[in-house]
Amino acid sequence: MKNLLKKLENEERINQEEANKLWDLDLFTLGKLAHKRREKLHGKKVYFNINRHINPTNICADTCKFCAFSAHRKNPNPYIMTHEEIMKIVDETVTRGTKEVHIVSAHNKDTSWQWYLEIFKMIKEKYPNIHIKAMTAAEIDFLHRRFAMSYEEVIEKMLEYGVDSMPGGGAEIFDEEIRKKICHGKVSSENWLKIHKLWHQKGKQSNATMLFGHIEEREHRIDHMFRLRNLQDETGGFNAFIPLVWQRDNSFIQTDKIMDSEEILKTVAISRLVLDNIKNIKAYWATMTLNLAMVAQEFGANDLDGTIEKESIQSAGGAKSAKGTSLKTFIDMIKTANLIPVERDSLYNELKIY
Repeated sequence: MKNLLKKLENEERINQEEANKLWDLDLFTLGKLAHKRREKLHGKKVYFNINRHINPTNICADTCKFCAFSAHRKNPNPYIMTHEEIMKIVDETVTRGTKEVHIVSAHNKDTSWQWYLEIFKMIKEKYPNIHIKAMTAAEIDFLHRRFAMSYEEVIEKMLEYGVDSMPGGGAEIFDEEIRKKICHGKVSSENWLKIHKLWHQKGKQSNATMLFGHIEEREHRIDHMFRLRNLQDETGGFNAFIPLVWQRDNSFIQTDKIMDSEEILKTVAISRLVLDNIKNIKAYWATMTLNLAMVAQEFGANDLDGTIEKESIQSAGGAKSAKGTSLKTFIDMIKTANLIPVERDSLYNELKIY
């Protein structure tokens, strides 16, 4: 352990075996090491953006056991939005200063691929400056299977229709045995990574997520991080890593494990120490509460995500994020913690320092 601590102090890269030993360190030692890295990269800055989440449908061909959003599971209210309804939301949110729309759908086999993609063109034509973050690797994989389009074809269409960056959804946990139990039939881990690699090869950026706190073990989280680190070494295309805390309400996963705050903060800190080539670690407040996300800024994270306005996926699982949060709340909380609030765009260019 002494050698490992020395390596971390010297900011040397650690291997997978060493990373698995990090769990044995106490929370404050981990936090101190992760915070040192975070401060070197970002100082006291805490990033957020002004964004709006839109989920055009909840009717899904996949039956992921952890998901409470899909109408095939415990959500009794199936819906499909028209492009006009989506545009109305975009029109309204733009008047409130929103700079990013984050559009993620379920895998609805009753729609056409055009329904998935043409909305992006409509948004871009009307609001050329708004950033469209849309289409997870899981959605791309679904369109590939449903409409016999290659991954490359779907990506070409996304670019043609105006998608600017890709969200990190669908990664869950990369271990295939775990995937078999929680999201059988969804995009494989190999294909998730392949799709992001193809996107990066187009000179575009994406995020990476990890859903944790369900039936996975700690070593599965480490394995997940290392697969991301390896791809990032190759492409450099990941903007941010987002460890998502699984929401247990309305889920079909049966587990007695309770994910406490210490385990969440340890996971954030370890991700900062392992992912030495991904600049931003996001403590996504919608899955870990705003208070804990603020604490995570002292344990390696440097981002809170955004104002969101309306959030459907995590809140269906029990998170208190359905109505987003206000810009004032973000700024006040960050300042109270003696940190610097920085509004960013979707690609981490600084727009305003408060």
